[in-house]
Amino acid sequence: MLAAVPPFAAWQFVDAVDGFEVAYLGPGRLRGHTSAVEGGRAYAVEYEIRLDERWITRTVRVTSDTVDGPRSTVLRSDGLGTWTVDGVPAPHLDGLVDVDLEASACTNTLPVHRLTMPVGEVVTASAVYVQASDLAVRRLDQTYQRLDDHRFDYRSEGGFRAMLTYDDAGLVLDYPGIAVRVA
Repeated sequence: MLAAVPPFAAWQFVDAVDGFEVAYLGPGRLRGHTSAVEGGRAYAVEYEIRLDERWITRTVRVTSDTVDGPRSTVLRSDGLGTWTVDGVPAPHLDGLVDVDLEASACTNTLPVHRLTMPVGEVVTASAVYVQASDLAVRRLDQTYQRLDDHRFDYRSEGGFRAMLTYDDAGLVLDYPGIAVRVA
């Protein structure tokens, strides 16, 4: 059983991205901000994710601001895997229930809270992926393998792999090469 999530958490981005994320957590809601520089380009992202009582994503609002100006998108789910993006049906996302924001370490908590993950078992947790700079929305195939109470072997398409370490509340403490929790 996971501990209650704290009212806020913060991560320092490392390696490929210089920046910071702050998230405010409450029942059925994750709200946060990131500011970062990646590949010589700066961006700021603001997000709010609404969840049902089972930690299934229902509404996502994301705003990104870059040198090209601000843009925003709204994703809605029926909780059963049917999505709209800015009010338009998105059949390429059918079957997905989690969201994964490129600009957020916090969203890696969603499958950990939502799924039963026995130690050693590989669990598929593909997600709706929202890119930070242009808010492009696509499917991201990924898996989690629980190694113990705090560590998960995370893999996503393209051969990406990381050993994620979580706290007792199911929030990422260490995402090697991406972010480290500082509060």
